[in-house]
Amino acid sequence: MNAFDEMLARYDCRNTDDTLNAIREIMQQITLSALAESGFFEKAVFYGGTCLRIFHGLQRFSEDMDFSLQENTRNFDPTPYLHAIKTTFASLGQSVDVTPKKKTKLSAIQSAFLKSDTAQYDLKLERGRLITIKLEIDTAPPLCFETEQKLLLHPRAFFSSCMTLPCLFAGKMHALLFRNWKNRVKGRDWYDFAWYIRQGIPLNFSHFLTRAKQFQSLSYNSLSPQQFQELLYAKIKTLDLESAKFDVLPFISDARELDIWSVEYFLQLAHMMKIQF
Repeated sequence: MNAFDEMLARYDCRNTDDTLNAIREIMQQITLSALAESGFFEKAVFYGGTCLRIFHGLQRFSEDMDFSLQENTRNFDPTPYLHAIKTTFASLGQSVDVTPKKKTKLSAIQSAFLKSDTAQYDLKLERGRLITIKLEIDTAPPLCFETEQKLLLHPRAFFSSCMTLPCLFAGKMHALLFRNWKNRVKGRDWYDFAWYIRQGIPLNFSHFLTRAKQFQSLSYNSLSPQQFQELLYAKIKTLDLESAKFDVLPFISDARELDIWSVEYFLQLAHMMKIQF
């Protein structure tokens, strides 16, 4: 049994969604290992939902991988690190395609797509089905964030530089309040919001404000904690709960977790939020 199969054996896969989610997560862990060995985390940090899942036990799977440089570097070249990812997968007997995304407009985000065909895993899945992971690197990030070193043991022991939980929470709340999904509701954001509150994680308000100002999410220069809560309450009162549940369902193993979801549930969670200055 190779390293990939050993990692997959740790998952309780009961259906196709479980299997695809498990394979994607193993690919994410291998990617982190490759980036660590290539020296990427000397310049960058890992954040977002996948960071929360892999290093903090969030009980939902996550698709994409988000990274932030630790200093603004607009001319950052991800090519050596993308090559390292492909080389590491090959060393584990897996073939992947790592393709940088061509920019169509000026942006500080460097993107790439990691793709793998499920046929190579010798599983009872639809042949030719692709698993795709989007990697995004913010080369001009909102700073004022704190970091920590997190240990992962598979496929081999390594450290990743990650944003701390209060800063991760700040990023999540910025996305939840201001990200434009048009007609979509990102139920995964609301699932994560509830997780942070249940875990008693405070929100790093300084980093939240830094993100909001850089992305011009606010029409005024400052925001008080009270104004922040008012924005959150207003967002909750307009939440399309059914659409939110539909979005998150493929990424969790127990749908009963969502039975309690209601406007009142999220309002009370918001009231319990802790803010860190």
